Amino acid sequence: MEIDSHFRFDPSSNRHHDRGLQKVLDRLSQTIERDALVRQTTNQLRELLQVDRVVLYYFYGKWSGQVTFESLSDRELSILGSTGPDDCFNNEYADMYLAGRVRAIADIELEPIQPCHRDFLRNLQVRANLVVPVLIPRGLWGLLIAHHCQAPRSWLASDIELMQQKAQNIATASCILGS
Repeated sequence: MEIDSHFRFDPSSNRHHDRGLQKVLDRLSQTIERDALVRQTTNQLRELLQVDRVVLYYFYGKWSGQVTFESLSDRELSILGSTGPDDCFNNEYADMYLAGRVRAIADIELEPIQPCHRDFLRNLQVRANLVVPVLIPRGLWGLLIAHHCQAPRSWLASDIELMQQKAQNIATASCILGS
């Protein structure tokens, strides 16, 4: 067996590898923290508001996104992965949410909304919904949405304030801002 006499162990040669590994670990830690925060928030909101479903609709691209988290009163109400109505969420709506719009609909059957929006909500078994933007310095990160499926519901000012507070908590969390 021949040993290469030119090879010398250099512990500093692992620094680049260690930095890369540390970045991966930091990113993983941040993702776990973010997921725990959003899961806890959606669960708290569903319980406090006494609604059937609370979801986070996350924007992964320019006005493109999907439901990435949900808290449900019944598993049959799951819409996880739903991407929303293709033609209904356009730049006009995105700009309104980017400006901080909160949308509370007590009864989708009586609210003057676009037919495609009403049909979309019906398909999700929604009767009343409350939508609050999650705004970070870079823009619209997501929408925090409460769905009441059983019957119409008049949303109280305290319901809206609670949703806004929780959206703000998400938006200012270091695990969100750093991602």
